[in-house]
Amino acid sequence: MRILVTEDDADLRLAITTSLRGAGFAVDAAGDLPTADELLWVNDHDCAVFDRLLPGGDALDYVERKRRTGWTVPVLFLTALGDPAQRLAGLRRGGDDYLEKPFLAEEMVARVRSLCRRSGQPQAAVLRCAGVELDTGRREVRRAGVLLSLTRTEFDLLERLMTDAGRPVTRRDLVAHAWPDPPSSNALDVAIGNLRRKLGEPQPVRTVPKVGYVIDA
Repeated sequence: MRILVTEDDADLRLAITTSLRGAGFAVDAAGDLPTADELLWVNDHDCAVFDRLLPGGDALDYVERKRRTGWTVPVLFLTALGDPAQRLAGLRRGGDDYLEKPFLAEEMVARVRSLCRRSGQPQAAVLRCAGVELDTGRREVRRAGVLLSLTRTEFDLLERLMTDAGRPVTRRDLVAHAWPDPPSSNALDVAIGNLRRKLGEPQPVRTVPKVGYVIDA
């Protein structure tokens, strides 16, 4: 089982990581949300542990955005924001469990283990936004119910955009996701152009100057 731990306090991050590794988990650790986002693309995770207030924003907002794209990894929030309203907000906006600081390491490990058991159950693998439905298991894409014929590269690009729907994805990230080897200099623009043509109007994929592309949420 692999766990993502995102905590900006270096000492607490080390303590959490050590406890989880001691319990037999593989652990990726991040101190901010951009690093966590990158790690989520590098590895598949069975559970994600987030501190609430982090460099880069509130993890609650980040998790809520990820849930809207079909992300299903169970989330445990570890936070000093422990009043009932905060706990309810965490559970309603994408969290699966909520543990208030300070906490016992044994309890944290037990909660992570419980969430990992949930992640082992079959999960829906369908992303939806802008009238587009992408089935990651069958590798099928439909718009307004019509099956589209996409190449492997076009499918991979669309999957990457839809996973972060509403947020710009850099050209570098798109290339890394869709090509096993560095492509020609204009390959991304050509593939995006073909993808846009197949998606039709209204066009959901927009160019973000000097950054990359985004699909409307």
